[in-house]
Amino acid sequence: MSVQERKERERAQRHRLIVATARELAESQGWDAVTTRRLSERIEYSQPVLYSHFRGKREIVGAVALEGFTELAAALRHAVADGPVGRDAVAALATAYVDFAERNPALYDAMFLLDTGLPFADAATPAPLREGFEALLGTLGDLAGDADPGLFVEVFWSAVHGLVALTRSGRLPRAEASRRMDVLVDRFAQQ
Repeated sequence: MSVQERKERERAQRHRLIVATARELAESQGWDAVTTRRLSERIEYSQPVLYSHFRGKREIVGAVALEGFTELAAALRHAVADGPVGRDAVAALATAYVDFAERNPALYDAMFLLDTGLPFADAATPAPLREGFEALLGTLGDLAGDADPGLFVEVFWSAVHGLVALTRSGRLPRAEASRRMDVLVDRFAQQ
């Protein structure tokens, strides 16, 4: 192995360490606790080393969000891996989405609520973001009926996200979450 290859491998390891530490800190203490100073203390590298990987917190949050989209896409694909159809498929996707958001609140915030600079619904959209959408489209596209399949999935995603966000913020009572989800699933499963 050449010196250059070793340096590249070490750089990639530092990058992963920064992202993992930011994510861990955010999940345990919230995103306000994620600062370059605290990250540098935790990973035992100087702040200039952090800045050699990321220009600032926004890029760190973006890197965490990309991991989240990869994980969300995997969870969605897993939810329908056994081939449920119709209402069962819609319910499986909605449940997987909500479960993911509930298990990973800070990660979910990075993906959807914080400024990451990541482009959505654009030619420059990173692959992990597109994969989450495609995981939904692959199953829900057939249920779109006369609607454009892409728009159908956007509305489904928006509806599930809205339920997650409003429930998490306390604006919708958690006690009725499953009934709300039943209504959403029934409406999207109609053909």
